[in-house]
Amino acid sequence: MPQSLTLAALLIGSALLSGCLTMSGNYEIQPYDQTGKRLDPNIVWYAEGRHVYTVRNALCMSHPDATLITIDLETGEQHPSESPHRCR
Repeated sequence: MPQSLTLAALLIGSALLSGCLTMSGNYEIQPYDQTGKRLDPNIVWYAEGRHVYTVRNALCMSHPDATLITIDLETGEQHPSESPHRCR
């Protein structure tokens, strides 16, 4: 395969893969401790799209042993690839 076609295939493949990793929508992130008790029960954590990762990182810094559940607000279901997330 000519070098220009190889480069084009790599660029297209990278663009397609990055599109799969981008989140869109509105989410609620719920932190739980190791016993399943909800942490910060009086605080509701919301994030839009890719900002889920920012909220998730902040919660993990505050609660290093937490498990985070990411709920899609449109469907009411857990996000299949992002939930549950265990902080380390």
